[in-house]
Amino acid sequence: MKSNIITNGILKAVGILVGIFLILYLLYAIRSVLVYIAIAGVISLIGRPIIQFLRKRLKFKNGIAVFVAMLTIFGILFGIMAMFIPLIAEQGQNLSLLNLDALQGDLESLFAQVNEYFARKDIDLFKALTEMDLASTFSFGAIPNLLNGVLGALGSFGIGLFSVIFISFFFMKDSALLHQGIMVLVKDENEYRATQSFNKIKDLLSRYFLGLLLQILVLFVLYTIVLLIFGIKNALVIAFLCALLNLIPYVGPMIGGVIILVLSMSSNLGMDFQDVILPTTIKVMIGYLIAQLVDNFISQPFIFSNSVKSHPLEIFLIIIIAGLLFGVVGMIVAIPVYTALKVIAKEFLPDLKIVKKLTRNL
Repeated sequence: MKSNIITNGILKAVGILVGIFLILYLLYAIRSVLVYIAIAGVISLIGRPIIQFLRKRLKFKNGIAVFVAMLTIFGILFGIMAMFIPLIAEQGQNLSLLNLDALQGDLESLFAQVNEYFARKDIDLFKALTEMDLASTFSFGAIPNLLNGVLGALGSFGIGLFSVIFISFFFMKDSALLHQGIMVLVKDENEYRATQSFNKIKDLLSRYFLGLLLQILVLFVLYTIVLLIFGIKNALVIAFLCALLNLIPYVGPMIGGVIILVLSMSSNLGMDFQDVILPTTIKVMIGYLIAQLVDNFISQPFIFSNSVKSHPLEIFLIIIIAGLLFGVVGMIVAIPVYTALKVIAKEFLPDLKIVKKLTRNL
């Protein structure tokens, strides 16, 4: 009898493990669809305040309000993408007319000036770079292959874009659609509390994503002002790219700083390093640092305290922990996931002391 019980227990455990493995494999196989749904969910959360405004204040019908909200959101997104077209066209023209010998001469001249500047201070940092064969080091022949790869990915991008637009439309039009899908996984006795949690999460995340848009806008304006003051080419595109990188906490601003540093130096390529390139780059980096300080000490605390109701130190620790566990992706999704978990914990575990402490402002 005992052997039968043990055998059944082992078979049950194996069955559970196999089931979990199959579910994980299925989720991995349809990961693209899950990404589309996640993106569409974010877009629907961003569009939710717009739809509510159009329906309550302007008395639009639901279908028209959804159409206008989608047109607004995707119009802004496509407008932002259009900003990069002149830059891409310019770079494409430069590549087609590229004089490798002239480019090598300009780069070697810049390296020589940098090396001379540091040599006066007994620092020989660029000796190895000036001895390099730049034309052979940088394989410009690989550019056509890269472009072919990009063109090959356009088909997948088109399918993904259509999927996101289609899913976003129905998420916005039928706001209960996602809710009903989640309720299928919830027991009947927990439906009320799950509904309360779902509605609270939607409100908080809508405010959070709108706050992120405001943060990007503020940084975009500050970066643009700095770059235009010092005459950096393609200031709008560079400013937007660096502002967008701030969506990646802590790592993004560092990457943006490197981009601005490199492009500030290359914008003045061919000019004197000590008199033009170095002073301009230093001033641009000071302006970039000031913009980051404004974001870190004014914009971010305002967004976190007024959207997800969490203390900045609390957010800092959560982002760091998520980054250590799951890398860059974990840092990006840390705040939304943490906010959702706090709301769920408050609804289902309200008596726990730690839950009371963390959710006192919700």
